[in-house]
Amino acid sequence: MDFDLSEEQRLLKESIDGLLTDAYDFDARKKYMKEKGGWSKALWGKLAEQGLLGLPFAETDGGFGAGAVETMIVMEALGKALVVEPYLATVVVAGGFLRHGGSAEQKAKYIPGIIDGSKTFGFAQLEKNSRYDLFDVVTTAKKKGSGWVIDGEKFVVLNGENADTLIVTARTKGGQRDKTGIGVFLVPADAKGVTRKGYPTQDGLHAADITFTNVEVGADAAIGDPENGLPLIERVADEARTALCAEAVGAMDQSLKDTVEYIKTRKQFGVAIGSFQSLQHRAADMFVALEQARSMSMFATMASDFSDAKERSSAVAAAKVQVGKSLKFVGQQSIQLHGGIGMTMEAKIGHYFKRLTMIENTLGDTDYHLRRVSEGGGLLA
Repeated sequence: MDFDLSEEQRLLKESIDGLLTDAYDFDARKKYMKEKGGWSKALWGKLAEQGLLGLPFAETDGGFGAGAVETMIVMEALGKALVVEPYLATVVVAGGFLRHGGSAEQKAKYIPGIIDGSKTFGFAQLEKNSRYDLFDVVTTAKKKGSGWVIDGEKFVVLNGENADTLIVTARTKGGQRDKTGIGVFLVPADAKGVTRKGYPTQDGLHAADITFTNVEVGADAAIGDPENGLPLIERVADEARTALCAEAVGAMDQSLKDTVEYIKTRKQFGVAIGSFQSLQHRAADMFVALEQARSMSMFATMASDFSDAKERSSAVAAAKVQVGKSLKFVGQQSIQLHGGIGMTMEAKIGHYFKRLTMIENTLGDTDYHLRRVSEGGGLLA
């Protein structure tokens, strides 16, 4: 199996690495977090100018027709730089729904705004009692004429505070945990009846709790089949999990580099602490954990091309398990090797650990995905 990047993929990697190296050091990140909405509109514009927001979309929709490997490259770079801009919520998740389930009219209406950076999205899925089960939906969408009326509450909607459009899962029929009767709807964030309560999350991103009260949308708001949207939701969620795995690999990679550099320069008893064999062993164990996560991230990325949905889902779950184990180990060891300074807001390493912890708990934690692997008959080394 060939793991080498193509010439175009290498150029993509060099392009985004160069952009973020120039525009996204730790001080710049702290400045961007203070801007309205918690991220930089100017940097978002630069991502659009370089074509990074249009990567996964078909050329017929104005994009570049790139695949999962290109998304992996971008997400790794974003993870290394601790980028707070809503690439996951807008390009990966919203873009995934439009690419896989959107009508020609929906694609024409929404994709150009994603590509040029003028519009962002939020995925309103998590509910009060749903935990990680995508099919556990209480929010309702009831027919009214040719359109729909949406009522319910969603929580921790990434970029929900700033999004122009919300992608909302809602139940069109059946009970709370039925796997049928779930639809996906495009809802303008400023629609009458939409109330948003925004807040920063532990990792520096922004989210919102959102209430929908008699929110009316047209028939054209439904993405795909409004009574059988779960397969679409699961596919897009797995693509988002794969992207998160790549982001985690990028964050772990930089955490390890920063930690190794720190123990080479931090002196105790008159010598660099990196000269102590026990700390060298810890750094070696961190490297092993990182490479295990990198391998499984690549596996999940390649699994996006699997024709069997169950096989694809099991591969992504297995990757999320290994990445979850690795990021916890690498993150904790990074903090320990830095000592007390690693716990301060001024130290970048602590921010990596916060982001890694949030990734582990997004769209299913390690235990949840271990159960998915077990139920699916998959194997983990």
